[in-house]
Amino acid sequence: MPALVLLGAQWGDEGKGKATDLLGGSVDYVVRYQGGNNAGHTVVVGDQKYALHLLPSGILSPGCTPVIGNGVVVDPSVLLSELSGLNERGVDTSKLLISGNAHVITPYNVTVDKVTERFLGKRKIGTTGRGIGPTYADKINRVGIRVQDLYDESILTQKVEAALDAKNQILTKLYNRRAIAVNSVVEELLGYAEQIRPYVADTVLVLNQALEENKVVLFEGGQGTLLDIDHGTYPFVTSSNPTAGGACTGAGVGPTKISRVIGILKAYTTRVGAGPFPTELFDEDGEALRRIGGERGVTTGRDRRCGWFDAVIARYATRVNGLTDFFLTKLDVLTGWEQIPVCVAYEIDGQRVEELPYSQTDFHHAKPVYEMLPGWSEDITKAKTFSDLPKNAQNYVKALEEMSGAPISAIGVGPGRDETIEINSFL
Repeated sequence: MPALVLLGAQWGDEGKGKATDLLGGSVDYVVRYQGGNNAGHTVVVGDQKYALHLLPSGILSPGCTPVIGNGVVVDPSVLLSELSGLNERGVDTSKLLISGNAHVITPYNVTVDKVTERFLGKRKIGTTGRGIGPTYADKINRVGIRVQDLYDESILTQKVEAALDAKNQILTKLYNRRAIAVNSVVEELLGYAEQIRPYVADTVLVLNQALEENKVVLFEGGQGTLLDIDHGTYPFVTSSNPTAGGACTGAGVGPTKISRVIGILKAYTTRVGAGPFPTELFDEDGEALRRIGGERGVTTGRDRRCGWFDAVIARYATRVNGLTDFFLTKLDVLTGWEQIPVCVAYEIDGQRVEELPYSQTDFHHAKPVYEMLPGWSEDITKAKTFSDLPKNAQNYVKALEEMSGAPISAIGVGPGRDETIEINSFL
């Protein structure tokens, strides 16, 4: 049975929650392998809408075990709040597992994140201010706090002291902020320990044993390919690896165990935060995409920047992730346009470029080269098969598939769980 990776093939917000939820009833484990509560998934089940930030989307599928892997950074207060909110709505969260090796977002990580962004002014990255980057920095600097540290007060105190030695110097002398007391941080973190203890496990062992027993495991990326710390539009990226390789390190499963890699593509393009975006629209078309698509960040509440589909980015995502399939979402949002532009290449310094520029400078100056495709006006939200779609909608999907370099195996024609056309099974 397969181990699958499901990830965003653009700048995030492509509809990974819907895709994961579609598969959730058929898989045994759904694993978040990177990121933190800077991600956001919206899942619609019947007339109920769920906004998930830290928890894997599989938490909504009965019989599925949701897992927060070692590559995730965990804010205990956000985790408990999210669990409480789901429990109040009748969702069973008791099967959740959290890696003891996952790093903890501390109060000082959040403080450092916010004051640093303010200090950068016009040069800010556009972070969510939730402490994600500073927590990953602590992890790499080997002064991070892991979930397992919450169960040894002596070790926890030593680690907090070591982290705050340097951070308090920066906060007081550079940012003119108050020093953070070690005792208050330790006390707060210890207060979460018993509340999350029932969920803490050796998830690397659990997942590898599950695969040995032919269980189906789905690895869920938190952000998109172009936000990857190594392969994204650096420095306007996240602090981890949402690309397919991140599933191996972020969950402790070897690459030979993974059988399919599914990229989620929106039928147009959006991004949140700062950074280059060649197909971004500043006109009434961009506003229409934002309004019809409900393009507001689940986690940030910020309006998403909107633009036409970018095939250059899709081809890049296919390459760096080794994508085997695409799930195309929000095709219904494009209903009503007489013609739909698709970016097939860039123009940089008068030259046509069909692959993502290696140079950051070139990408910042890239101008989209568009091909116009005929649109459609028919309502497609009731379509159950590919042949139910209007001919022009079919041709649009086929064109995107050919340009992107991997087969489109499913199409989202509405926000609901059942508003999906499945062309080829992912399992």
